[in-house]
Amino acid sequence: MEPTTTTTSSFPSTPRWNIDRPFLTGRFHQEAKVTSRFTEAKGFSVDSFSSAGPDKAIGCFDAAVQELIVIDDLLSAMVGIEGRYILIKRVRGKEDNVTFQVDPSMDLALQELAKKIFPLCESFMMINQFVESRSQFKNGLVNHAFAAALRALLLDYQAMVAQLEHQFQLGRLSMQGLWFYCQPMMGSMQALSTVIQKASTNNFAGSAVLNLLQSQAKAMAGDNAVRSLLEKMTQCASNAYLGILERWVYEGVIDDPYGEFFIAENKSLQKESLTLDYDAKFWRQRYSLKDGIPSFLANIAGKILTTGKYLNVMRECGHHVQVPVSENSKLMIFGSNHHYLECIKAAYDFASSELLNLIKEKYDLIGKLRSIKHYLLLDQGDFLVHFMDISRDELTKKIDEISVEKLQSLLDLALRTTAAAADPCNEDLTCCVERSSLLKRLGALKDLEASRTFSDGIDLEEPVSVTGLETFSLSYKVQWPLSIVISRKALTKYQLIFRFLFHCKHVDRQLCGAWQVHQGVRALKMRGTAISRSSLLCRSMLKFINSLLHYLTFEVLEPNWHIMHSRLQTAKSIDEVVQHHDFFLDKCLRECLLLLPEVLKKVEKLKSLCLQYAAATQWLISSSIDIPKLDELSDGSVGNSKSPSRALKLTTRNPSVADSILKFEKEFNAELLSLGPILSSSSQAEPYLTHLAQWILGVGKDQ
Repeated sequence: MEPTTTTTSSFPSTPRWNIDRPFLTGRFHQEAKVTSRFTEAKGFSVDSFSSAGPDKAIGCFDAAVQELIVIDDLLSAMVGIEGRYILIKRVRGKEDNVTFQVDPSMDLALQELAKKIFPLCESFMMINQFVESRSQFKNGLVNHAFAAALRALLLDYQAMVAQLEHQFQLGRLSMQGLWFYCQPMMGSMQALSTVIQKASTNNFAGSAVLNLLQSQAKAMAGDNAVRSLLEKMTQCASNAYLGILERWVYEGVIDDPYGEFFIAENKSLQKESLTLDYDAKFWRQRYSLKDGIPSFLANIAGKILTTGKYLNVMRECGHHVQVPVSENSKLMIFGSNHHYLECIKAAYDFASSELLNLIKEKYDLIGKLRSIKHYLLLDQGDFLVHFMDISRDELTKKIDEISVEKLQSLLDLALRTTAAAADPCNEDLTCCVERSSLLKRLGALKDLEASRTFSDGIDLEEPVSVTGLETFSLSYKVQWPLSIVISRKALTKYQLIFRFLFHCKHVDRQLCGAWQVHQGVRALKMRGTAISRSSLLCRSMLKFINSLLHYLTFEVLEPNWHIMHSRLQTAKSIDEVVQHHDFFLDKCLRECLLLLPEVLKKVEKLKSLCLQYAAATQWLISSSIDIPKLDELSDGSVGNSKSPSRALKLTTRNPSVADSILKFEKEFNAELLSLGPILSSSSQAEPYLTHLAQWILGVGKDQ
C-alpha cells in the first residue's frame, strides 16, 4: 500500500516554543542534565545525556549493594531517565533511537538481568517520543487518536513503575522480582514499538496507520494479550476516522480537515456540466475513491462512496434528507456481528431508495424517457411527417445557409398542430444542425468501439454537398437530477439513432414520390419498356428501405425499449437505472448497424443510390413520354381502349433513358447482393442481423 500522508495545509501550525523549550515537551528529564536550561537542545554535540560520570565504579561495591544501585537506576531508566551507572546513548544519525549501557565493572549476573529489561526501557522512550511528535496538528486525526490511546497506556505503565518504586522503598523488590513484574508488559510494549517504528519510518497517517495496526494485530494472533491490546489501539485510533465516515454515510458531508478520508471531492465539477460534458465527469469524478482504503472497509468502499453521492444528489435538488440515526447506528469496527457493515448497508439502502423515489416520482424519469422515445426514436411520427413537409425547403439548403431559428419555429408549429401537442414535455424539444455527416460523427466519438474502425480502417466518403437532410437532429432539454441518467453522452447516442432514422424516412419519402410519378403513367401500356423496368426498380428500392425501417423500429427499438422499461421498474438504485439505460442505448446503437462500419457503409451507399434514382425519376419519365401529350392524361383519352395506337405513340425509344435505368438497376442490385453475404457472415457474431439478412435477401430474390 502506498503510504498515506496528509496534504491539507488548513490546519494550525505547532507553536515553535513547544519545540524549542524542552521543559514543555515532556522530554526534559531525558535531555542534557548538565547543560544549562538556556542552552538550545539542538546545540548538543555529546553522545551521552550526561558527561559527568559517577565518582566511583560500581564494581567497588558488594554484590548486594550493586543490586540496590542497579534497581534504582533501572527504575529511572524505565521512565527514560539516566542513572548513575546506566547511561542512555543516542544512535548516531538516528536521533529517535537510543541504547542503554551499563558500567562494565558491574556484576555479570546483574548486567544480564539489566540487559533483559533494557528493551522495555527503549520501547517506552520510543512510544513516548511518538506520542509527543504525533500529537501535532499536521499529523491528522488518526495519529492524534492513536497518540491519545498510547498516552493512556503510558500512564498505566508509569503507574506500574511507581508501584515498583514503592516496593523498592519498602525493601521488598529484588532484581529477580523486578524482572518478573516487567515481563507482562514486555511483549505489548515491544509490539507497539514495532508498529511505531514502521509508522514513523514511512510517515504514515490516516488509513495507513489503521491498516498497519490491523495487520500487526493479525500477525500476533498467537499472543492473546498483545493481540487484544493492538485491537484496542486500532479501535481507539479508528474512532476519529469512523466519525468522518459517519458524517459521509449519514449526511453526505466530507468533514476531513487533514485529507485522511478515502473519498476525495472535486469541487471544480458542477452538476450543470452533465448536460454539456460528453464524458459525464461529474457523476464519476465529483466524488471518487483514493488510494489507501482501510482494509476493514475495502470490500464495502464502493457502497460507502455511492451512499454519500446519493445523499449529495438529494441535497443538490433542495431535498434535505438525513439517514435516520439511532443508538445502534454508531459505527464500531470490532465485534463478531460486524455491526458497522450492517449500519453502512442500512444507510445505503435508505439513500438509494429515497433518491430513486425522488427521481421516479417527483421528476418523472419514466415519463421523460417515454417522451424522448416519441421524438428521438420516432415512436410517434405524425409530427415528423408534418415537419418534413413544411421544412423541406430549409433542409435542402447547405449547412452554412440553414437558419436554425427558422427550423425551430417550424418544429414548434409541427408540435402544436399534431398529436404531440398533448405531450407536456414537447417544450423541451429543440432542433440542431450538425457540422458533419453521420459517418464522420460516429468516427469522432472516442468511446464508441466502432470509432477506431471508422477513422482508421474505413475510408470515409463525405458527400460533396452535405445538406440539412443529412445533418439535422433533435435535442432535448434535461434538467438536474434527470441529467444523471439522461446525460450528454446518452443524448448523443439518441441523436445518432435519430439521424439514421430521419434520413431513412427521408429516403422513403423520396421513393414514395417517385412511385407516385410511376403511378401517374400507369394507364399507359408500358410493358416491356424502360418505364416498366423503372417501376420494378422503384418497387425494389421501396421494399428495401421499408424493410430496413421495419427492422430498426419493430425488431430493434421497440423490443429493447420494453426490456429496459421492465428493468427500470425493478431497479434498486439510480446506478442500476443508469446502467440499464446505457445498456439499452449501446444495444440499440449496435443493432441499428451504427457500430458496424462495413454494414453501415453499404446501407448508406444503397440509400444514396435510392436518392439519386428518386431525383432522376422525373427526368426519366419525362424523357420517355411525349410531354405535351401528358396533359391529355387528365381527359382520360390515353386510357381509352379505343385508341391503343395513340398510346403507343406517347412512348419513345430514347436509349439514354434505358441506359440510365439499367445503370441504376445494376448498381443497386450489386450493392444489395454484396450486402447480403456481409450480413450473413456477421450474423454469426451478431445474431440479431439474421432478421435483417432475411429481409434484404428477400428483396434481392425479388429482382
